[in-house]
Amino acid sequence: MAKENQFVNQIADIETDFPRWYTDVVIRTKLVDYGPVKGTMVIRPYGYAIWENIQKELDARIKATGHQNAYFPLLIPYSYMTREAEHVEGFAPEVAVVTVGGGEKLAEPLVIRPTSETIFGEMYSKWLQSYRDLPILINQWANVMRWEKTTRPFLRTSEFLWQEGHTAHATEEEAMEETMKMLGVYKEFAENCLAIPVFTGRKTEKEKFAGAVATFGMEAMMHDGKSLQAGTSHYLGQNFAKAFDIQFLDKDGTHKYAYTTSWGVSTRLIGALIMAHGDARGLVLPPVVAPVQAIIVPIAAKKEGVLDAAADLKAKLVAAGVRAEMDATDNSPGWKFNEWEMKGVPVRIEIGPRDIEAGKMVLVRRDTHEKTEAPLADAADAVKKLLADVQHNLFEMAKKRKEERVVSAETMDELLKGVEGGNFVKAGWCGCRECEDKIKEQTAATARVIVEGEHAEKCVCCGKEAKQVVLFARAY
Repeated sequence: MAKENQFVNQIADIETDFPRWYTDVVIRTKLVDYGPVKGTMVIRPYGYAIWENIQKELDARIKATGHQNAYFPLLIPYSYMTREAEHVEGFAPEVAVVTVGGGEKLAEPLVIRPTSETIFGEMYSKWLQSYRDLPILINQWANVMRWEKTTRPFLRTSEFLWQEGHTAHATEEEAMEETMKMLGVYKEFAENCLAIPVFTGRKTEKEKFAGAVATFGMEAMMHDGKSLQAGTSHYLGQNFAKAFDIQFLDKDGTHKYAYTTSWGVSTRLIGALIMAHGDARGLVLPPVVAPVQAIIVPIAAKKEGVLDAAADLKAKLVAAGVRAEMDATDNSPGWKFNEWEMKGVPVRIEIGPRDIEAGKMVLVRRDTHEKTEAPLADAADAVKKLLADVQHNLFEMAKKRKEERVVSAETMDELLKGVEGGNFVKAGWCGCRECEDKIKEQTAATARVIVEGEHAEKCVCCGKEAKQVVLFARAY
């Protein structure tokens, strides 16, 4: 047995040591390995295949809303970062800087992109001439670097992969419409592809993106009741337009500054998948993004005709659009069951001599472990229907957890009790930064999003009149 597989089933208990469970799962299922530089990760083929499926689904949605893909440089002149004061202050602690190139000290230090508002702003100022050039709708798939002190694979690493959209518009209304549209795209993608129901809403001033007028976030509830910021959409107003002189000649013959937005999601979504759906046996992957949707395990594989029948079944499923694989290794069926369960494959298909003789197959779904039988003649339809059922059920289970684990609080004691119980907590807030800081200090919970359309009488912290209702939670 291979060295790295011999303890494949030894993962920490998900209920008593969730952080260790998470680390065990990402390593044992070969999603990632640790890179040689502290805080970096090597995304292995199985993990990268999940990212490719995320890319495929999300890229189609981004393009459907009129955006085009491009690619911008990894290295950004340091002076660009200093043009927008709030932006440089927000990112300064995370910036990695190149000072030597080709064995010589550089005339100007170069930043390894932590985000690309500045380089996009520089180029947009060159490309934008008149109102006829608007809107500019560009997205890029790229890597970024942020010098994180505390790291965990997928959730927070020094280098990670993402997409970042950057757009320019003629009016504030158009830019705000874009900001909310892309937040909606992310929400639909999270729920229909990742099977993760999310909370969306505006961030507080403290939690907003450095340099933005307003940030809107997408928050997902994990198995342990903590929140994971799964995506953000920023309305930048004219802050970057003025910093980078992004102007256009309008219809009335006057020069005006454009209004810009930016929005993005990253490989952190893989961490969300793991922590939202995983169980005591390991990964549980939604079929839409699972690298392998159905794994065929031959039973009594050495008997004549079994491997041929399994290979024929795989060919039929692949032809029908199912990402199917066959495990023809010499490991025992029980070992294979455990291995593929840990990898989160949505459907396992067992086929042996008796099944072949009876013209059937055994189907085992990963989400409920329920076993059913289906005719081999209807294999493709049966598997595709089961995959759809698994996708739907994963969303419904996550939705139930989301609905059951939101509580309200009117006092700090109630807020603390709520988050310690693994819940998200709705509470009134006066809008004061001092109260927001005090809530974090006393409960380790932060403001995730402002809840629209709800009202509270008093601030949970100071007791003064509440201006907003906020969703608080401990977060990754």
